[in-house]
Amino acid sequence: MRVVNLDVRNIVDYHTTDQLMRQMQMDRIEQHIGDTLLVLEHPEVVTIGPKARNEGKRPPLDYAIFDVDRGGGLTWHGPGQLVLYPIFLWDFDNENSVQKIIYKIEEWVIQALSPFEIHGTRDERMQGVWVDGHKICSIGLSFLRWVSRHGFTINYNTPPGRVEGVQGCGLEANTTTSLHQLGYEIEKEDLLNSLIDSMPMCMDRKVLDNLPM
Repeated sequence: MRVVNLDVRNIVDYHTTDQLMRQMQMDRIEQHIGDTLLVLEHPEVVTIGPKARNEGKRPPLDYAIFDVDRGGGLTWHGPGQLVLYPIFLWDFDNENSVQKIIYKIEEWVIQALSPFEIHGTRDERMQGVWVDGHKICSIGLSFLRWVSRHGFTINYNTPPGRVEGVQGCGLEANTTTSLHQLGYEIEKEDLLNSLIDSMPMCMDRKVLDNLPM
């Protein structure tokens, strides 16, 4: 069982976070830090991955944008979304492919939702976690020497119509939404606590320090 450093921040703009992730990734590769889970929220922005750029996909004009190098297409970020960036060295036996790592993260989110009687599932339309036929969790990672940056998001209570207005790769508008819009009320702190509690079972890692509140 590997110990994870927990780095919880408040609202951080995407450009600052991108620079921070790059530095943390290099620090992890050089073993200056251990596995670290960076937790925060962003002001509203839509990140555009290589697939979306290649296909010429853009969000509506009233969304701020930021180009990224992680896999995937368009991803909305903003208030009411929990953002988690695992700066992990993925070197366990069940982490020897990107597909296995994505599956592992999906299972982590599914298990973290279960105490709230929220049934998360996978869907062949796109990786991530789905609830009641809608996508509420997006996953996109970038690797260097099997150390990741970027990560995953969980929409728990986003502003009405904002995440719904962004078309993901191959998905129609209104496919991605939040738990609140589906009728599930959950607080950010409770969701994060559940992720921390389920980490040993799902991720072979654990946080030793108490969760900052």
